[in-house]
Amino acid sequence: MTKEKRFVESLLKGTGITINGNSPSDPHIHNENLYARILRDGSLGLGEAYMDGWWDAEALDAFICKALAAHLDKAIEFNLTSLLAIAKAFLFNLQAGSRAFKVGQVHYDLGNDLYEAMLDKRMVYTCGYWKDAETLDEAQEAKLDLVCRKVGLKKGDRVLDIGCGWGSFAKYAAENYGASVVGITVSGEQATLARERCLGLPVEIRVQDYRDLAETFDHIVSLGMFEHVGVKNYRTYFEVANRCLKDGGLFLLHTIGHDRSQLTCDPWFEKYIFPGGIVPSLTQIGKAVEGLFLMEDLHNFGVDYDKTLMAWFKNFDSAWPALRAKYGDRFYRMWKYYLLSSAGAFRARDANLWQIVFSKGGIQGGYVSIR
Repeated sequence: MTKEKRFVESLLKGTGITINGNSPSDPHIHNENLYARILRDGSLGLGEAYMDGWWDAEALDAFICKALAAHLDKAIEFNLTSLLAIAKAFLFNLQAGSRAFKVGQVHYDLGNDLYEAMLDKRMVYTCGYWKDAETLDEAQEAKLDLVCRKVGLKKGDRVLDIGCGWGSFAKYAAENYGASVVGITVSGEQATLARERCLGLPVEIRVQDYRDLAETFDHIVSLGMFEHVGVKNYRTYFEVANRCLKDGGLFLLHTIGHDRSQLTCDPWFEKYIFPGGIVPSLTQIGKAVEGLFLMEDLHNFGVDYDKTLMAWFKNFDSAWPALRAKYGDRFYRMWKYYLLSSAGAFRARDANLWQIVFSKGGIQGGYVSIR
């Protein structure tokens, strides 16, 4: 037995994880070089090794949940890969200028066929709201309606949707509340399909960086885009929102959140899924909104992301035979790892999902929380 394997096995004691064990959450190792790879490259090595077929787990989501609940990620956190990533994030603005469009090209432009197969009928690519829902379609519609109610949306309101995706919120708000919506995205593929889906509605879809916005709106929503903004740009993002929001309007921010302030995201996710991505902390958000917004309401329903991600994986897995020829088997393992490891992270409460309602100077008489 190698020293690397002995060290990994010592980390697993008391976690409920057994190498080559009988539980669905137990990892089965196909290449003994895995242990050295994990200790050298941390979470990047673990994810790449899964893509390479070096290990498997019948219930990958459960394995990740147990590993994060036991804080095993902290034990392999400091390695050359992670230290280089931190140095890069500290020295450079990884989301500035043309870099802001990279995530659109790498992730959101992968193919509308993939997302149509994976998502609900409205193509909502953010956490659903499962409070009274039984299906993914119901959960996503409930989330969209929750957002509209939280900002007090009414007929004739003009709304800005920062990071509009395939137009799901814009279409819902226009059809059900009589609002007019301007949606911006950094993905050309998203914009094309969003325009088709919103045809005939008072909806304008643009391929545009949020920093170029210079007009006013009754309300602003941003669902699942803030994770691409970057720590160095948080203040700028909120300054843009402040100048675009009319007095008396509300701004709803829907974002994944972490309980610790960080400069970088997981190296595997940054390399393969969300280049330039970083999950904020409440401390970072609070500092960035000082003097610009008052936080009226904070709603954490991160446990609902577990259900959402598992539903996405079920759809993706079912559709894979039709997608396989285009995307290939290595992509399948990459995408499976992305969806199921994310589900495990939310289940372990290692990640949160926040909806934050902001006002400019406060709502007279107070804001009534809506759930």
